[in-house]
This record gives sequence, C-alpha cells and structure tokens, in this order.
Amino acid sequence: MGLAKLKEYYYTTEEFLEIDRATDERYEYVDGVIYQMAGESGEHGDICTNFLSELRFQLKGKNCRARSKDTKVRSGMLSSKGNQVMKGMFSYPDIVVICGEPEYHDKRRDIILNPKVIVEVLSDSTENFDRHDKFSRYRMFNPTLSDNIFVSQDEPIIEHFVRAEDNSWTLYTHVGLDKVFKITSIDCELKLSEIFDLVEFSDEVLASLAESHYNQK
Repeated sequence: MGLAKLKEYYYTTEEFLEIDRATDERYEYVDGVIYQMAGESGEHGDICTNFLSELRFQLKGKNCRARSKDTKVRSGMLSSKGNQVMKGMFSYPDIVVICGEPEYHDKRRDIILNPKVIVEVLSDSTENFDRHDKFSRYRMFNPTLSDNIFVSQDEPIIEHFVRAEDNSWTLYTHVGLDKVFKITSIDCELKLSEIFDLVEFSDEVLASLAESHYNQK
C-alpha cells in the first residue's frame, strides 16, 4: 500500500473514528487496519488547489459542491458487531464532488456516503493503492460515483474513468498542457493548463510527451 500502519492491530470502526477525530493527522481505515497518511509535496498541493478552484467556480449555481482532502468517504457497510472488525474502508480523497444533499455516516457529518466525482493526485507512496484497491472499493461500494480522476504530479497527464449505465468503466487519457476535458456528469470543462498552473515540468518531460504525441499521429 505504501502507507505507514499505525501499529500491528485490527481496529473496529468505532476505535478508528475515535482516533481520527481526535487529531489533526489524517488516517485511512482498510479492513481493520489504520494507515497514517503522509504529507504532500508542493506540486501535489498546487494541483489540488488549482483543481478545486476550477471546480468550485464552475459548480456555482448547480446542485453540486466540491470539498477538499479533509472530507472522508465511506466505502462498504463498516458496521461493527461488538469487538468484531468488519471489512470496509474510510478514505480521504484529495477532492470529492457531492451532488444533491450530502449523505453522512453519522451525526458528526464528516464522512460522505454519496460521492459523485473523486479526484486523486498521485504520489509515489500511494499510487498503487489509489489505482487498485481504493478505486476497486469505490466502484463496488459507492454506486453514486460516476467519475474517478487520477492526476499525475510528475507529468501533465490526467486519467479520467467514467462509469457507464451498465456499471462498466471507460478510461479517457489526456496528455499535455494544451488539452481540455469535460466531466459530463457535473457539466464542467477543465483545461490542463489551469490544473497544472505553477507546476514546473522539466524540458525532458515535455519533450518526451511531445515526441510520444508525434509518434501516435
């Protein structure tokens, strides 16, 4: 997974929430195991801020809202029976869009059940988990989710997964700062140049992308 376990112990959901809500640190919960989340790089922070700003501007007047990385999402039932640990996940996406009234896990109103769009900015320590186990659980346990978006912080590349009516998923890959893509489910159109604003890429990275685009023609 690439994240540090809190300790070798299986926690109930109640134990996890007590720990997570008592600190400014962020933790994710997967099948009874608690993982401490690492800090973000400057590029990661810039991309998240840019993406969130674009979404908030374009969602004005619509029945949808964008929230930042401090909002948890529940995937799975996660109901504990006494001391029994139940399978499921609490996670912190970098950005989550909710349409309609937010549905919450409990009266604390800090855990969302009905995400519409999830955005993850990939990091070396979490990329494998974000792409595989986490995305698999989102697909399985969050039926309101229509779009899952992976953003590279090393290259101007966005991978946009879109759910179809038959619950299959289609990947659309957008490469290069000149590209624009649309999140149809929330009627937003985003420029990669805006999402990657202030993020500096090496000449080698940009040249490699340009050569790859030329060879595909």
